[in-house]
Amino acid sequence: MLNLGEKLGPILWQLPPSFKFDRDVMKAFCALLPRDTMQAAMMAKSHDPWMKDRAVTEAIAKEKLRHAIEIRHKSFATPEFIELLRKYEVAIVCADAVEWPRIFDVTSDFVYCRLHGSEELYASGYSDDALDEWAARIATWARGGESSDDAEISSIPPSAASKRDVYAYFDNDVKARAPIDALGLIERVKKLLQ
Repeated sequence: MLNLGEKLGPILWQLPPSFKFDRDVMKAFCALLPRDTMQAAMMAKSHDPWMKDRAVTEAIAKEKLRHAIEIRHKSFATPEFIELLRKYEVAIVCADAVEWPRIFDVTSDFVYCRLHGSEELYASGYSDDALDEWAARIATWARGGESSDDAEISSIPPSAASKRDVYAYFDNDVKARAPIDALGLIERVKKLLQ
């Protein structure tokens, strides 16, 4: 990871569906996250002995690290969790999936979306209407705005931003839909941001 330098994107932390919200555990986790590559390098130096010649423990340069958490249990859909993420500048993953909570709150200086397939996990494609909706959300977030969807948990708005990076990943790839849907979304977002 440290070898990527400035090309390193957000680090995704996925929690299992059985993991329920525990404020103390999540607060401790967020507090431990390294904020830059130098902090990550210091953490890497405390690896187990069997990793001695396998771990990179030096950063190329000091780069900011971004973290995103993907939750899969409904207990996380609480203002307390959203406020905790904002405090530590960790993005909540806006996951589009049938079984998991979909949260649109902005909790960091970037937005991270994972489009798993809204009808069938990892398999269903996105209709033109659905891609239009996602493109509108992404363009709004990219301009620094907020989503007007019902899936926002906190009534407290995020810090104002003039622009935001937005990362959107399709992994509805069982039926090879991800590349097609990604190209369709890119085209729509480009038109909206012109």
